[in-house]
Amino acid sequence: MADAAHPTADAISDHLPQAQPAHGPVGVRDPLAVLILGAIGIVFGDIGTSPLYAIKETFAGAHPLPLDKAHIYGVLSLVFWSLTIIVSLKYTLLMMRIDNRGEGGSLALLAMVTRLVRGSKYAVVVTALGIFAAALFYGDSMLTPAISVLSAVEGLQVLSEPLAAYIIPITVSILIFLFMIQSVGTSKIGFLFGPIIVAWFAALAAVGIMNIAAMPNVLAALNPIYALNFFILDGWIAFLAMGSVVLAVTGAEALYADMGHFGAKSIRLGWFWLVFPALMLNYLGQGALLLTTPDAIENPFYKAVPAWGLIPMIALATMATVIASQAVISGAFSITRQAIQLGFLPRLQTIHTSAREQGQIYMPFVNWALLASVLALVLGFKSSSNLAAAYGVAVTGTMTITTLLFAVVVFKVWKSNLIGRLLLVALLLTIDFIFLAATATKITHGGWFPLAVGLVAFTLLMTWKRGRSLLMRCMADESLPVETFLNSLSAKVTRVPGTAVFLTGNAKGIPHALLHNLKHNKVIHERVVFLTVLIEDVPHVPVSGRLEMQHLGRRFYRVLLRFGYMDETDVPSALKGAAALGLEPQEMETSYFLGRETLIPSARPGMALWRESLFAWMTRTATSAMDYFKLPPNRVVELGTQVEI
Repeated sequence: MADAAHPTADAISDHLPQAQPAHGPVGVRDPLAVLILGAIGIVFGDIGTSPLYAIKETFAGAHPLPLDKAHIYGVLSLVFWSLTIIVSLKYTLLMMRIDNRGEGGSLALLAMVTRLVRGSKYAVVVTALGIFAAALFYGDSMLTPAISVLSAVEGLQVLSEPLAAYIIPITVSILIFLFMIQSVGTSKIGFLFGPIIVAWFAALAAVGIMNIAAMPNVLAALNPIYALNFFILDGWIAFLAMGSVVLAVTGAEALYADMGHFGAKSIRLGWFWLVFPALMLNYLGQGALLLTTPDAIENPFYKAVPAWGLIPMIALATMATVIASQAVISGAFSITRQAIQLGFLPRLQTIHTSAREQGQIYMPFVNWALLASVLALVLGFKSSSNLAAAYGVAVTGTMTITTLLFAVVVFKVWKSNLIGRLLLVALLLTIDFIFLAATATKITHGGWFPLAVGLVAFTLLMTWKRGRSLLMRCMADESLPVETFLNSLSAKVTRVPGTAVFLTGNAKGIPHALLHNLKHNKVIHERVVFLTVLIEDVPHVPVSGRLEMQHLGRRFYRVLLRFGYMDETDVPSALKGAAALGLEPQEMETSYFLGRETLIPSARPGMALWRESLFAWMTRTATSAMDYFKLPPNRVVELGTQVEI
């Protein structure tokens, strides 16, 4: 379909201060307590499971640190201030003031920023950055289930050394089961997510408090002086340690991405009243343990747990990591759907797993591709420590790009003190670039994997967008003007009863499918509708503003249907709105004509030949427009044509 029409950039400024919850897993009319519980269960799973491996990898990872007071306090101080600045300040207090009609996330932010810079010399760069951030998410969505579930199951080794041989098989079994149940949907078990994750955070806090009680002086590590002293004493080593400290903030993007589901208020309250305190208590507890028992570095998370609580904690950790993985998988489905709607990916089979909740979808291709990648990671890296070397590059890349896009809004829309805005953006970018540079040192140790996945995804996204643009231009150049066609249409042509709806990506000219139908069948229907579906760069388009119709004469009509990138593209239902405008297509008398283009790569200017071949392959793998637009199968006619691009 053709590119979406765009509202003016000024339209976004009215709603920047506060995001409003949109349609999602929890209805906007649900009580605040329900929204908070849902947010805790869905949003905080990733960042909430970081204590399983963050402290361990910082001290015993690729760049080990001495287990003395200066380094333990220094790392704990870095963790606290990283969570404070990146999560509390950047995401919960600042980013959540910037919503695209209530929705957050990299693609929603990109859609909004694109309107702000349209027509400027920075537009192409901004688009490329936003798409690359979305592409990096796929690398993250492969690593998160692998490292989180594996790190939880590794508690078995702490319980009993002989059980170490079962860690990989159990992890693989859990992951296969997790991906196999995706087609069922989470609506039936989703109500358990909140209570389980609340219990997880309560356990984190309780274990932390028990260990802090044995070494209360560890609370002094919250002083930023210790973080500064760490850099003064160690310099380069402290910088490298930032590549592991970042593990404590992985999952921060989920807070912004899920804002439209639960609203900013519920996420903020969940973070400040439960999640942040529980995380810091646990990190401080692990630090206190390492001060008294350095040998616990083997697995400080599980070593901090009393022996009587080890088995329940392993079980709870496994459930928490499965839920965290579920959230990432659902996020991959969601971002893929948004990319399709915005014209960056071909249509893929999308199955709705809940009749009540529009946001719950299942995409078979994405699901099985993720499973294959996750299993390859587990079997290839074999331990959470090895996976941690690959983890973080995609996260810091996404965080940095988000800050750059945030800066566009700050300078284009916000009207506060300029010096204050400059200092704020400088602070956030400095921290992001430090983390990005630190994780870049891990590229040769496995960090190449999420980057490679991101580059492949970026190539696919940009190739499809560019290819569709070239195809639409080619089709438009070869289309016959409506006036010319109507003036030359002979009165002798047979008009058969019923309505013919020709779906076309070009909102001008005569669809090629109609010309082919007239050439071969020698008839035209009594009513002819040229239908173009436009996907707006906003999450939702109200039903009242969805349909636009123009009578072209001789019972020919031009209809534009506008959907948001999170709306259900149900064309037959949307066409019912045409009755109020004088067009009443009867369901059993309406035929839908689709044009199927066979693409022929050529040396014509536009794209490299290999990208044209890639685009042609992506076109062949796309799901039928009939399924995507919910067209009745027994009322669809497909007519093909060959096009050189």
